[in-house]
Amino acid sequence: MIALGNFLFRYRNALFPLVFIVLLVLPGLPLFTDPLVAAIAGAAIAAAGQTVRAMTIGLQYIVRGGRHGKVYADDLVTGGVYNLSRNPMYVGNLLLVAGLALASNSLATLLCALLLAIAAYAAIVAAEEHYLRGKFGPAYEAYCRDVPRWLPRPGATRSLLADSRFHWRRVIVKEYGTPFAWIGMLCLIVIYQLWRTGALESRGHIVQGLVVLLVIAAGLWAIARILKKTRRLVAD
Repeated sequence: MIALGNFLFRYRNALFPLVFIVLLVLPGLPLFTDPLVAAIAGAAIAAAGQTVRAMTIGLQYIVRGGRHGKVYADDLVTGGVYNLSRNPMYVGNLLLVAGLALASNSLATLLCALLLAIAAYAAIVAAEEHYLRGKFGPAYEAYCRDVPRWLPRPGATRSLLADSRFHWRRVIVKEYGTPFAWIGMLCLIVIYQLWRTGALESRGHIVQGLVVLLVIAAGLWAIARILKKTRRLVAD
């Protein structure tokens, strides 16, 4: 499991999107009669995942993006959302996967995407935990005893914002690519589903709205990238 996790961690940025795109075209039973219902439900779940990611980064960011393709961490971060879950970013990612898979309106895509994503992140987490135990020892063991691996304990979120400062600049600088990616993919999924079901022409106004949304998302991505590269916006 650890070896698989290290492999997936190293190649996740290329492997995960490719596998997901393949899953999107799987034939399967439709979840809803109207694909737009699936799109709206999927967008809501994906937005929840984006919120989890934004809250995690905005409250107390953890440098665990890897170094030279390997698991790495500067410090043992236990504050912010990491005081509720040891892997909140992966929880957010799983919600993003679930939302996009649901928007595909295919039962086969939804089930396969969820099973593969859960298995992949379980392996990655196993590799990360192995690394963190070796680096931080008893401190990490104590953290594991106090904080659940995935979902927070009931009622644990009540005091999350009370004693924390939210760093919105850091969210923009670190996260601007993620919303553009899933919003863009969601728009393309909906357009594909309308085409596949023969409703593309009859719902041309929906397609136009999606194209406008995609252009707006691309514009905001470009602005955020320019601000980051020119250092007019720096993470605080």
